[in-house]
Order: sequence, then structure tokens, then C-alpha cells
Amino acid sequence: MKQKTIFNWSGGKDSALALYHLQHDDRFEITGLLTSISTAFDRISMHGVRRELLMKQAASIGLPVQELKLPESLSMSEYDDRMKACLEEVKSRGVEFSAFGDIFLEDLKAYREEKLAEVSLTGLFPIWKRNTNDLLEEFLDLGFQTVLVGIKSDKLDESFVGRDIDRDFVKDLPSDVDPCGENGEFHTFVFDGPIFKEPIKYQLGETVYREYKAPDDCDDSCMKSDFVTKMAGYYFKDLLPVK
Repeated sequence: MKQKTIFNWSGGKDSALALYHLQHDDRFEITGLLTSISTAFDRISMHGVRRELLMKQAASIGLPVQELKLPESLSMSEYDDRMKACLEEVKSRGVEFSAFGDIFLEDLKAYREEKLAEVSLTGLFPIWKRNTNDLLEEFLDLGFQTVLVGIKSDKLDESFVGRDIDRDFVKDLPSDVDPCGENGEFHTFVFDGPIFKEPIKYQLGETVYREYKAPDDCDDSCMKSDFVTKMAGYYFKDLLPVK
């Protein structure tokens, strides 16, 4: 029997590529997508993508969404409690594994595995330790298409937000920016590719700037978790659903 797995879905390119690989692994059955939602804005946490577009992705992929709803102001301990309760509910449905699109952040992987162990779940990391240049090449070769929805303001110029990722994109990146944005330099929204039955239609909206501050009870070991960050600010490009 295949082992039931929940997939931690951000809507971005690393999630999409990792999910693609799991879908082609006969050992696992993906039961759904787990996504953190900002209740204040009704958007995907940290990526800023409207919930409606998340639901369009899920419908095109053919998987249900398990939402972890998060208020705007949240301590790290409160986040951990909410995530634990969510995972316990997932576990009660016979799920054994929780999968992620992480690539090389050791502290993040350790944090995830520690929290999963508390509810007797095992982490899966399908693209772990892959070269990020190679990953981006594979992503494009497979026919995935993605747009930058958020950029770290001290790493990339505002002109990058709202731009599609193609092979010219890598050439234009500063030398200190990872090609997959694994250090939080940018976030993406995947709108087409082999995991979708049909493309997700959208149009570009306004660009906004927001600053974030890590929770007071968050130390370095949790700085790379789903909703906390050390960055001074981000430019976000709003994506508007198209019927």
C-alpha cells in the first residue's frame, strides 16, 4: 500500500517541483495540500497570493487544501501550537508523512523534523540538497511557468516583482541571490506545468511594500519557519484572478 502523505504547499516553484517528483514516486499517496493562510488578508502567508488563486491551483492539481489559518500577530509558541493541532488532525486520517519543497536550509529542516516528531509524522524532502541551478533548469524543462509575487527589498530591485521566471531571469540575478530564492530572496506563484490539468489565469495588480518583524519569542533556530523572517521588507505584486 502507498503511504499517505500531506504536502506543504506554498503555491511556489519549489513546492511545485517537489510535488511533481512525489507524484511520480509509487511509494506515496498525496492526500492533500497543507497551506498557511493569513486570516487578516485572506492570502497565502508570506507569499501574499489571494486564497482564491490557491483554490484554483488545488482544483487544477486535483487535491484538497488543508488550511492552517494564522492571525496577523502571532508568537512563535502560538504558531507551533496551531501547527501541532493541524498536524494531529492530519495524522488522525492515517497520514504518515509530511512533504516539503526545502532545498538546503539545515536549520529549517531540523525545525520541521523536530515538530513533526512531536506528532509521530516523518518529513519528506524530495528535492533536498539538489543544486539550485539544476533545479531551476529542470523546472523550466518540464514546462512549469511561474511569476515572482514577492521580492526581498534589500536583495532585488522592485522591477523583479511581477516578472516571469525564464532562462534570462538567472542571468539578471545579483551574484548573492540564490537561483531558487532559497534564502528568502523571492517568492513565486506557479500558474502552469505538468502537475496542472489547466493553467491558472490571472492578471497583474498593484505593487505594495510591507515590512515584517519576527516574533519576540523566536530565536535563530526558528527564523526560517513558514511565517517568520529577519528581512526588513518585501515588495509584493498582487495577482488578480481571471475567470
